[in-house]
Amino acid sequence: MKKTFTALSLIALAAVAHAEPAKYAVDPTHTFVTYEITHFGTSTNRGRFDKKEGMVELDRAAKSGKVEISFDLASVDTGVPGMDKHLRGDDFFAIEKFPTAKFVGDKFSFNGDKVSAVSGQLTLRDKTAPVTLNAKNFNCYQNPMLKREVCGGDFEATIDRTQWGIDYGLAWGFPKEVKLVIQVEAVRQ
Repeated sequence: MKKTFTALSLIALAAVAHAEPAKYAVDPTHTFVTYEITHFGTSTNRGRFDKKEGMVELDRAAKSGKVEISFDLASVDTGVPGMDKHLRGDDFFAIEKFPTAKFVGDKFSFNGDKVSAVSGQLTLRDKTAPVTLNAKNFNCYQNPMLKREVCGGDFEATIDRTQWGIDYGLAWGFPKEVKLVIQVEAVRQ
């Protein structure tokens, strides 16, 4: 009897140790990719990308995961049509050649059981550079309407836009630093 119990216990422990990470689909109605850049050191220009999609794998026990979020650069929205048109052009996003940007993160950092940062690669204008997004307000909860777990938070980084070949306005004093915020909620599948 003891041998059977021990064997079953070992099998159960092995199954837990090799549990699959949970998979989540990014909820586009609760996910926003935005940026902020100062304008001549006075006000802050903001914009967002209205079309985005992605997935997240999260293994809280192993403290690991993977995330992929892509956003359609043509969907940029600043609230100013002329500025949106300029951002879509060659001075900035060059959407005719590079219609999509993508963040792929595969190194998760935790503070206790909460994700505190995700490091990975941001591809923009066919150039890829490392980015670490620091988490704020990370949480998982049981969504009362969907009857499924939802995880998310606000993930932020300050990036140097020149790494992706975007240097418009530097000679006039526009900063190269841009705050990138990915506010995300993802639904467990």
